[in-house]
Amino acid sequence: MTSNVIELTGVTRHFGAVRAVDGVDLAIGAGEVFGLIGHNGAGKTTLFKLMLGLLPPSAGRIAIGGVSVHGERFREVRRRIGFMPESVSLYGNLTGLETLRFFAKLKRVDGPSCDALLERVGLAAAGGRQVRHYSKGMLQRLMFAQALLGSPRILFLDEPTHGLDPAGVRDLYDILRDLRGRGVTIVLTSHILAEVEQRVDRLALMGSGRIQAVGTVETLRAALDLPLGFDVRLRDGAERELRAALGPLAVEAVRVGGALASFECARGAKLAVLAALSGLGDRLLDVNIKEPTLEDVFMGYRGAH
Repeated sequence: MTSNVIELTGVTRHFGAVRAVDGVDLAIGAGEVFGLIGHNGAGKTTLFKLMLGLLPPSAGRIAIGGVSVHGERFREVRRRIGFMPESVSLYGNLTGLETLRFFAKLKRVDGPSCDALLERVGLAAAGGRQVRHYSKGMLQRLMFAQALLGSPRILFLDEPTHGLDPAGVRDLYDILRDLRGRGVTIVLTSHILAEVEQRVDRLALMGSGRIQAVGTVETLRAALDLPLGFDVRLRDGAERELRAALGPLAVEAVRVGGALASFECARGAKLAVLAALSGLGDRLLDVNIKEPTLEDVFMGYRGAH
């Protein structure tokens, strides 16, 4: 295995005149939790299928564990990969346990592990119920269990929290945190950016089939130099003093409502703003500094391209 367990070089896939994936270069390290985000139609699902060997690229090279996904040796590598698709059609007359055993046979995995996996994803009590009676969240849990069959070393999860309630989201990421601790490489997509912001090591922003930026949330924020937000709580009657203190500084959109004031400043002005606020003494009750969210970062890069 190489230090980069997944490597893509110049990968392109077109469907007629549509370039669903357009010249993607990407490297994902072993044991990394990597997020792939982008708007609908950005090419995320197509890129997943290319990395899994389900679609051949029109151009470029894809290697997992140093092995080409279209070489003979990839059959063995594939046994160490788990995949959770965004949507799937199941046999509604089968129970959850029967469905998982069906996938286990396809993967040539021992059946006894199925009961333990249902327990792990919170479906032990529903294992004997027909899948047709499962809610969307229960189906997501079942497909997550399917992806975990065979103790894979690499996981591809396409919108894994879609349909899950908050408890289900927490349970899924708890399992992923445990797997990451065991060195499993995890690649996931999500439309819910607030979910992945604190849970990925790095991420790639994708648009129109291309990778627009790759890095940690912090490095992507810094590259855009987005403004910081301030929420300031004041004593009654301190608005004039606040405006006077901020007057010489590069702050924008000062809004005051009652005892709460909000404004933005350039990242480089942060310390100067904090020094000015400290000069208010006991007229200042509280300060909250807000970093740009991942959604802000995503929209910033999208607007720049």
